[in-house]
Amino acid sequence: MAHQVTHSVTLRPSGHQFSVADGATVLEAALDAGLHLPYGCKNGACGACKGRVAAGSVDYGAAQDSALSAAERAAGMALFCCAKPLSDLVLEVREVSAAKDIPVKILPCRVQQLERVADDVMVVRLKLPTNERLQFLAGQYVEFLLPDGKRRAFSLANAPHCDDLLELHIRYVPGGNFTEHVFHTMKLKDILRIEGPLGGFFLREESDKPIILVAGGTGFAPIKGLVEHALHVGIKRPMQFYWGAKNRAGLYLNALAERWAAEHGIPYVPVLSEPDADWTGRTGLVHEAVLADHPDLSAYQAYVCGAPAMCGAALKDFTAHGLPKDEFFADVFSYSPR
Repeated sequence: MAHQVTHSVTLRPSGHQFSVADGATVLEAALDAGLHLPYGCKNGACGACKGRVAAGSVDYGAAQDSALSAAERAAGMALFCCAKPLSDLVLEVREVSAAKDIPVKILPCRVQQLERVADDVMVVRLKLPTNERLQFLAGQYVEFLLPDGKRRAFSLANAPHCDDLLELHIRYVPGGNFTEHVFHTMKLKDILRIEGPLGGFFLREESDKPIILVAGGTGFAPIKGLVEHALHVGIKRPMQFYWGAKNRAGLYLNALAERWAAEHGIPYVPVLSEPDADWTGRTGLVHEAVLADHPDLSAYQAYVCGAPAMCGAALKDFTAHGLPKDEFFADVFSYSPR
């Protein structure tokens, strides 16, 4: 078997290091290593991922002249979405340290898949134009820009490494203009406009504290993005997931949460507030189930996503049980723009 060649890459000024397998691009390998380099289109056309090769040499790949001029190449610049290392490298690039470092864009997108996963929950998958990618941090959201000037915000349920389609979980709100449209008149190939990424709900990767994840209803969407991102980049911190719903049907991707528990050791606690007759699991309010299991939260980080009442109660009660206020991160779902 041929030996797999890898090259080592060091980023300046951060000092972060990662290795790139033969045939992979610098950007792919960096994202796989959990490092956030800036990018836009991922195919050599926009220039958002440009940086300087301070040492070593690269194959420039499909970089287009409009995005990387001959003069820039001569000055050592490269597009990391298509550059492949020919040796070990030292690169100068501004890493994305927080949501504020990612440009917010307005993009058209096409409805690619509509999947009804419960009577009142639709999974909508959107395709961006061929030459576009939306860079985002797991857990962030986008807003639909509706023709009447209104906006509707929905969390991204996919992790950034899996960005071919943007996945949203939309709950039916009777009488809500937008969700009535999603459930009754939206068709495949419909064109919509989105703005994003938005929001400060994303995994704080510099911490080593154990993580408690709490979702109410479709608050599962950004939690799914966080978990899939953490698994992809190999975050080793202990994680536990609590999902609150009215009844069993509200746990609309229950099998996925059970799979995380079985395959990745992420304990999963479903909690029903109006349980089905044959339900033998936990009942009541989801955040109270967390407190029953963790009377002292002082060593934890909590990510909570759902309706305003749930998030507010969780903040009040978790901090009363020792959770530092700055270790509480919430994404509050209301039925209007965030």
